[in-house]
Amino acid sequence: MAPSLRPGKQRWQGLGRLAPWLLLLTGLLLVRFSKGAGFVDAYALLTRPFWPGPAQREWVEAAVDLEQRARLTLLEQDNQRLRGLLELQQRGETGRDVAAAVISRRPRDWWQQLELSRGALDGIAKDDAVLGPGGLLGRVASVTPATARVKLLTAPGHSIGVWLPRSRHHGLLVGTGTTRPELRFIVRDPDVRPGDLVSTSPASTLLPPNLPVAVVQSVDDQAVPLSKAVVQLIAAPEAIDWVQVRTR
Repeated sequence: MAPSLRPGKQRWQGLGRLAPWLLLLTGLLLVRFSKGAGFVDAYALLTRPFWPGPAQREWVEAAVDLEQRARLTLLEQDNQRLRGLLELQQRGETGRDVAAAVISRRPRDWWQQLELSRGALDGIAKDDAVLGPGGLLGRVASVTPATARVKLLTAPGHSIGVWLPRSRHHGLLVGTGTTRPELRFIVRDPDVRPGDLVSTSPASTLLPPNLPVAVVQSVDDQAVPLSKAVVQLIAAPEAIDWVQVRTR
């Protein structure tokens, strides 16, 4: 008969078969409670020879430098904008100009109207001219004692008479719901070209005379029945914080 294993040896052999499973369970528990910190360290040590060298480091430094210069440029532009707004506000505190903050603007009507923080109690009335940094923005459409609603030059269908100082011709500026209204002429040969200034008429009675309004961007000489042009407003209506209301 073959000799039988003693109980002690059988016990050790059973533990030997269970040892790999116990080690695996222990490892899983360590991963669970350490949240994989050990594996992260091991991965870092193994991959250290493949980390970015001097060339990659230079690329990273160049990207950081570019980001810092871009931030500086944006800060300078914002500083200039704020200085312009402050100057506009200070000018509005004297004479017949009233400085007002834009307090409300709905995305659906972004190119049509905006609400101001001043109203009839401050001397603002319907049809008063509203100016932004650089030129005319629109006219007051309605007022309450404390607020005013402005109809922008970009509002679809909103039209005002304008003047081209170089060619000394009149035209009609019509809003299109975009940043670039349309300039329609009332003569067949208006002698207009890109870069021409568009202003309010020197003889205007509805608006203050000689206010800068826009610059001609392109001209369509083939339009029917008369020529027309696309203009860029000088006072950009898409980013306005403060305005100046020229009361009458």
